[in-house]
Amino acid sequence: MKASVNKERCIGCGACVASVPEVFDFDDDGLTKTIVDNIPEEKEEETKNAADMCPGSAITIDE
Repeated sequence: MKASVNKERCIGCGACVASVPEVFDFDDDGLTKTIVDNIPEEKEEETKNAADMCPGSAITIDE
């Protein structure tokens, strides 16, 4: 499973970074980026929840 962040939609609220810091972090512009190529299996559900909760609908999950 992979996650990607649409930088045009990201508002940098940080909810995803706070909930799954093993997968998301901030870039130099204060927007979210993914920090892993493949999401660890034990973090898949949390990552899906972070995508669902994203206020900008900026996170896409590819299974």
